[in-house]
Amino acid sequence: MDELVIARALHVLGVVFWIGGVAMVTTVLLPALTGMQSAAEAMKFFSRFRQRFAAQARISTLLVGVSGFYMVHALDVWQRFVQWQYWWMHAMVLVWLFFSVMLFILEPRNRRQMAASTQLPEQPMITPETFIRIQRKHLFLLILSLLTIAGAVAGSHGWLIGF
Repeated sequence: MDELVIARALHVLGVVFWIGGVAMVTTVLLPALTGMQSAAEAMKFFSRFRQRFAAQARISTLLVGVSGFYMVHALDVWQRFVQWQYWWMHAMVLVWLFFSVMLFILEPRNRRQMAASTQLPEQPMITPETFIRIQRKHLFLLILSLLTIAGAVAGSHGWLIGF
């Protein structure tokens, strides 16, 4: 059982680090970027920040995925994925999967495209409206993540919704 305690602790720490970072980007960084005078300066700062943040988010999501899979396997609770009162387990997997696709597939592709577009003078710079759209997407993902976390904490302590 010590391995399960360690796995749960690592899982929670990974979620805190990962979703806490999403919260900071959504509520602090993106609003600050929309208020910057120069779109070029905002883009330069965002690119540097995103590169460092993406690395820590990738490590966190990997830790969360591995520890979550381990706990489901070790506890042999696969049957919960066919029981809707454990909706929060489905939500955890979906949120994790969505972020993993973004971090490991979409973000690297977008970074390459943005790097190429900054080398072409005819390409327009990112506008403040772009940062607002990015912030709205982040806000949606943050709310979904927080609802999932709240459901997981409540559900793992016995608060199950019966159908």
